[in-house]
Amino acid sequence: MKGMKELEKDLLKLLKEGGLILYTRHGTATVGVDQVNGLFQSCQYQRNLSEQGRHEAVYYGQMLRYWQIPILVPITTSPFCRTIETAQLAFPNVQVQIDPFLFEIFMLGGNLSTVQQNTILMALQSKLEMKPPEGINRVMIGHSFPKDVGLGVIPNMGTVVIKPKGIGQGYEILGKLTLEDLAKLDSI
Repeated sequence: MKGMKELEKDLLKLLKEGGLILYTRHGTATVGVDQVNGLFQSCQYQRNLSEQGRHEAVYYGQMLRYWQIPILVPITTSPFCRTIETAQLAFPNVQVQIDPFLFEIFMLGGNLSTVQQNTILMALQSKLEMKPPEGINRVMIGHSFPKDVGLGVIPNMGTVVIKPKGIGQGYEILGKLTLEDLAKLDSI
């Protein structure tokens, strides 16, 4: 059985080869409650990135560039201001594309029926089965999941590394990285 150091080095190698999905939670947000009501452009009604969250987002992008991990453009985000800003800070001068589906991930933390929750999780599975173009990774910046649902709880700027197996074939979670884990991928 491989030790942690070998697993991390293998993960870095796989990230550099591409073909993966990096599902990343936004940076640390301000305290409060989102009052979006469909007006995602109105950032004053949302929890936004804190100063710490802004620094985390910049650092995240720096780490991906440092490790020379190839990233597909555009970067996909939830429609919330904090996810868009996370993407813009992590990947300056790169196009950001809003995916309304990532708002549904956020809604999993609400009071949904089992049918509604399962519908979202089935759609998520379909998205995570789609392989990015060869040699490059897709980045999705969204939200954490409730405990034991979907990809589970994800810390601020945490990344779930997913290997899509193709439509209808499922996917495999290769690892869950905190921002600190990302910074020391080849030295653990």
